[in-house]
Amino acid sequence: MAKEIIDALSMKRALMRMTYEIVERNKGTKDLVLVGIKTRGWYLAERIAKNLKNLEDVEVPVGAIDISQYRDDLPEAEKEKMIHSQQLDFDITDKNVILVDDVLFTGRTIRAALDALMDQGRPAKINLAVLVNRGHRELPVRPDFIGKNIPTAMNEKVQVSMTEVDEKDSIEIVK
Repeated sequence: MAKEIIDALSMKRALMRMTYEIVERNKGTKDLVLVGIKTRGWYLAERIAKNLKNLEDVEVPVGAIDISQYRDDLPEAEKEKMIHSQQLDFDITDKNVILVDDVLFTGRTIRAALDALMDQGRPAKINLAVLVNRGHRELPVRPDFIGKNIPTAMNEKVQVSMTEVDEKDSIEIVK
């Protein structure tokens, strides 16, 4: 049973608000790059970049990272079977990186993403932008930019749908 929490228009508004907050907190867009965690984080980063283009008339570099080889909850044998290539085609050294993901839950995905980013270079600063903060952290991870705080029970799942992948924009809680 799924309950829609956010529709397409509300998601668009949340991303626009996050975009304004990113510009304000970074005092503009100088040295700013967006890195999305595959898959939906990448599409969210692209949407934020499009908002930045419309607001500030700047092209902010957008990249994606695959954090699967950095996960601490996969057996080593399974990680070794995976084929990985780093997909950032720009340097993040001395840049202000906005790491983007769809849902922040335990914090383990973000820990893996930080490891992946550090293998790419040494950013001046890393901020975390998430569309949904659902709580239940296992690691000391705190988002800097939040689309929506959605308190959940442990037996619930937050499902983010995006037109690029799922043919619609919505956020649902699934029991």
